[in-house]
Amino acid sequence: MRISGSRYRMFLGGGLLLLLTILPLQAQPAQELLRERVLLNEDWRFFKYPSRAEADGLVYDVWPMYRMDADTAGAPKEAIVLKPWILPTGNPFIKDPARRYRRPPGHPGRDFPFVQPDFDDSGWERVDLPHDWAIRGPFVEQPHPEVDGGMGWLPSPGVAWYRKKIFIPAADSERAIYLDVEGAMAHAVVWLNGYLVGGWPYGYASWRVDLTPYVRWGAENQLAIRLEVLPRSSRWYPGGGLYRNVWLVKTHPVHVAQWGTFVRTPYVSTDSATVVLDVTIENRWARAVSVRVTTEIFELGEEDRPRGDAVAAFPPRQVRVPAQGQATASGMATVRNPKLWGPPPTQTPHRYVAVTTLWLDGRPVDRYETRFGIRSLRFDPERGLLVNGERIEIKGVNQHHDLGPLGAAFNRRAAERQLELLREMGANAIRTAHNPPAPELLELTDRMGFLVLDEIFDVWEMRKTPLDFHLIFPDWHEQDLRAFIRRDRNHPSVILWSFGNEVGEQGSGREGAELARRLARIIKEEDPTRPVTASMNFARPGTPMPEVVDVICLNYQGEGIRDMPAYTGLQGITTPPLYSAFRIHFPTKMIISCENAAAVSSRGAYLFPVTDALSAPVREGQGGDPVTRQVSGYELYTADFGSSVDKVFFVQELHPFVAGGFVWSGWDYLGEPTPYYSSRSSYFGIIDLAGFKKDRFYLYQARWRPELPMVHILPHWNWPDRVGEITPVHVFTSGDEVELFLNGRSLGRKKKGPYQYRLRWDDVRYEPGELRAVAYKNGRKWAEAVVQTTGQPTALAAEADRVRIQADGYDLAFITVRVVDAEGRTVPTADNPVRFTVEGPGELVATANGDPTSFIPFSSDERPAFNGLVLAIVRARRGMPGTITVTASAPGLRPARIVIESQ
Repeated sequence: MRISGSRYRMFLGGGLLLLLTILPLQAQPAQELLRERVLLNEDWRFFKYPSRAEADGLVYDVWPMYRMDADTAGAPKEAIVLKPWILPTGNPFIKDPARRYRRPPGHPGRDFPFVQPDFDDSGWERVDLPHDWAIRGPFVEQPHPEVDGGMGWLPSPGVAWYRKKIFIPAADSERAIYLDVEGAMAHAVVWLNGYLVGGWPYGYASWRVDLTPYVRWGAENQLAIRLEVLPRSSRWYPGGGLYRNVWLVKTHPVHVAQWGTFVRTPYVSTDSATVVLDVTIENRWARAVSVRVTTEIFELGEEDRPRGDAVAAFPPRQVRVPAQGQATASGMATVRNPKLWGPPPTQTPHRYVAVTTLWLDGRPVDRYETRFGIRSLRFDPERGLLVNGERIEIKGVNQHHDLGPLGAAFNRRAAERQLELLREMGANAIRTAHNPPAPELLELTDRMGFLVLDEIFDVWEMRKTPLDFHLIFPDWHEQDLRAFIRRDRNHPSVILWSFGNEVGEQGSGREGAELARRLARIIKEEDPTRPVTASMNFARPGTPMPEVVDVICLNYQGEGIRDMPAYTGLQGITTPPLYSAFRIHFPTKMIISCENAAAVSSRGAYLFPVTDALSAPVREGQGGDPVTRQVSGYELYTADFGSSVDKVFFVQELHPFVAGGFVWSGWDYLGEPTPYYSSRSSYFGIIDLAGFKKDRFYLYQARWRPELPMVHILPHWNWPDRVGEITPVHVFTSGDEVELFLNGRSLGRKKKGPYQYRLRWDDVRYEPGELRAVAYKNGRKWAEAVVQTTGQPTALAAEADRVRIQADGYDLAFITVRVVDAEGRTVPTADNPVRFTVEGPGELVATANGDPTSFIPFSSDERPAFNGLVLAIVRARRGMPGTITVTASAPGLRPARIVIESQ
């Protein structure tokens, strides 16, 4: 049977594309409906208890009673513990049948009003998913017993409920009905029609519950989901709620299992590629069945649809699937002249799709699509990472899961914007710090050609915060890990698995290493094709932990920690650069820096004096101001354990066998506001929380995109109080030489020396006017940049990232507003309050300005500019195309208007 890409309607999620025939649903007999995947994101009812003391007693578990400030965290005195009913949800991911959980009888909570179909929830808030209950604030008052600056001072802890009615036709009564949740923060418990269905505690996991036994056919069904975020349970902002997509999946009782395909390409050349496919089939019937499995491979087109004729087919397989059991069919096919997946700019991320059909008694009963890429990977201890035989330096960044002013609620366009700006900088890789990402993020990295270090755990059994993942790790680590690998293993962008970040077990000797070995073994059972690693900031050469991993993944200690003069006397780990030591101990293992830099800065803020050191920690009067809580943008200052960009480049260049690394961090993120924990978001980002580039962006771009003509000057040149004072000027360029001019006078021409990544004029005395930098490369003019003293603010200027967006209720336009003078130049010190109004079929979702100290709720329509810039995020209303007009206004300034077409 030849399958044409035009015959299917496609549904996207989790790296797999599941299909329906495109005949109208109402015209199809039930047996013809092979598989439906219905997005359940619209029209939920939401309620959150005002305080933990007022919450219900339907808890996942009774947690240890930790003393936290003046309060305690635990379960209500009369708690009903639901854990025994939840644990069986993970049984499909427990390898040993003897260790699987038996569900107790009964349905705890069945009498609770919120799970009843006739409960009146009309007074609850109406929300659409993805939804983060905490991002709108308000920020909590400091100090607070449940959250601190680490969690961003936002009200994520607490207990909340979501309810939604779903109609399931009587025609579906012979089908299996599942609820697929891509992310729920946290300790989720699901009821349907008052019956406890199951749940999953890890807030970053994707999971499924089987609704079939509890469905009312041909009627409305009441879905109720309880979530709980524990206090002091995270080192960063976790968010709260159903913050990723939720799907209703309908299948034949005999179907491809959840994440039930596994594609790999063991042999790849430009002439041909061998593709191996495993298909796991689930049979819910009480009798064994014989299933015929066919699969064809197509190119994946621009719109993520199969294109053209099949390029290869697997030999059909006949498989006997036991009653209430599973079986796996494996096959091999050859793709001639394959189009390889690889990272730009030297390679192209081509993709394929394998279309699998299950046949029962001569008719199709399920059809399932698996997207994949054909590529080869080699992890070489001398040359680093080889993709399709080409050495690719890993120019990576770490990314937390939040999307800044949008919070934890995933939005595809917001994530795409993040990746686009990182690509402009020259980045080609991301590390998912420190948890499974949204499935849609990996769809983007596949399509855009980013390399991904996919990470799952921040803690194992040893805690980092009182109520973090260590509480559920013993019960859930196998289920979480197997589900994570199965979900993500077909993504070509995923090149490496990480099963731990800076875990305490690094220092627990052989015991910790044995736990690491058990985790690594689970990963290898699920995916033997990729190496495994864990990020180490403490384990040293000669300690047991590094023996376990395939790739040595170092956090900070590769470049050295607190080893330079400016860091003398600081408390904490001190170590020289350890790349060479690890290489000596592990000569057959590739080495990578999984976290480096940890430089900190506030966009557009410059403090004096400026250190003459290559790298320096932030201190009062040395890069930091504890009153304003801003950090100097000269990009020389770091967290106590960190290193400047210049030092990282220097040490890595001295060790060319290092495969590259991941900067901490690509974007600012909510929480963890080192060095000022009374702020609400981080200073680590190369790009600030609003998406505005810090000066550091250009330092990376100069090195990571050497072919791009560019030169960048800092600081700004509006210093009325510094006339005649020393005001250092630094220049970043992809050239090799720069001449700097002040008001037309040359301040000298300087050439980069060995291991030099910026050019410094540290004795410039400020006078208003113009700085001009002319860069040269190989003796020829390469690029030019100008910074001028501006006039007073007179107007606002607005620019959107896109002026046409989709009227689907998800797509976004990001509008940058600049405060400008009479000549249209951005005033770099402006802090004018800007108000946004939206007319037409759109709505203002959030505003931001990149100031980590601001406690104005992100939902506010008014926000001051921060160093001249402010951002508005606008969404088109679902199903309402038309013209959206966004106006930015400020007292005494000429307003700005921008028009966006919603299509």
